[in-house]
Amino acid sequence: MKLGAVIITMGNRPAELRALLDSVAAQDGDRIEVVVVGNGSPVPDVPAGVRTVELPENLGIPGGRNVGIEAFGPSGADVDALLFLDDDGLLPLTDTAELCRQAFADDPRLGIISFRIADPETGVTQRRHVPRLRAADPMRSSRVTTFLGGANAVRTRVLAEVGPLPGDFFYAHEETDLAWRALDAGWLIDYRADMVLHHPATAPSRHAVYHRMVARNRVWLARRNLPAPLVPVYLGVWMLLTLLRRPSGTALKAWFGGFREGWTTPCGPRRPMKWRTVWRLTRLGRPPVI
Repeated sequence: MKLGAVIITMGNRPAELRALLDSVAAQDGDRIEVVVVGNGSPVPDVPAGVRTVELPENLGIPGGRNVGIEAFGPSGADVDALLFLDDDGLLPLTDTAELCRQAFADDPRLGIISFRIADPETGVTQRRHVPRLRAADPMRSSRVTTFLGGANAVRTRVLAEVGPLPGDFFYAHEETDLAWRALDAGWLIDYRADMVLHHPATAPSRHAVYHRMVARNRVWLARRNLPAPLVPVYLGVWMLLTLLRRPSGTALKAWFGGFREGWTTPCGPRRPMKWRTVWRLTRLGRPPVI
C-alpha cells in the first residue's frame, strides 16, 4: 500500500516542521511521498524530495489540505492512503506508517484512522483528542464516528467516493463533515491508541476565530448532513452545552454571531444521511444529536 502525507504550514514553525518531516522520513517500510502546502505563506526550507505548494492566500485548514490532496492526483489517486499531519506535530514511533498499511490491508471497509495525540513533555492525551464520548481511557482503541484533523490517515478511495473536505468551513468541524459522509457511504473509522502523534497540549480557543467558526460550522454541518427532524435537536443540544460551559461574554457574543451566520449563509450541498446511518452512529455510541 502506497502512502503519501499532506502537511499544511503558515511558515512560522520551521524547526517543528523539519522535525516532523524527519520523523516521516524515518518511518519503517516504503518511502512516504510528502507534500507541504504553504497556506498563504512561503514554505520554509525542506529536505530534498519533499514537494511544496505555495498558495497566494490562506484557504483555511480544509482548503489547504484539499490542495495537498490534489497534488497526489484527482482525489489523491496516485497513492492508496494519505496521512494528514499538523506541522508542529511529530511521529515518535517508526512503525506508525506500517501499522496504517496493515490496518487498511486487513479491513477493506476501513476508510479513516484517527491517531492518538499525546503531549511530548507529559505524554498526556487530552480528553478532547479522543474522538468519542467515552474518552476517559485514551489508551483504548475503538471504532468511532469522527477523527482528528491533524493526526490521521485517510484511504483515498474515500475521497474519490464522497468528496474532499468542505473548503468553505475554513476551520472547525471539517473532519466530522467528511466522517459523516464516509460513514453514510459505508466506510468505517477507527481510533488507534498505538498510532501516536506528539503535539503540544494547547487550547483550541487560542485561535481568534474559534468561537465564531465553531458555531457557524456546527450549523452548516447539521444543515448539510442531518435528516431534517434532527437538525433542531442537534443544534439545540449544542447550544445548551455551550451555555453550560459558561464562556466569557465576548466569546458568547462571537458564538451567537457565528450561529446566526450559519443560518443566513450558504452551507454547500445538502445530502442528508440515511436513517440507517443515524442508527449506525447511535450503535457506535454517538447518535448525531451530540
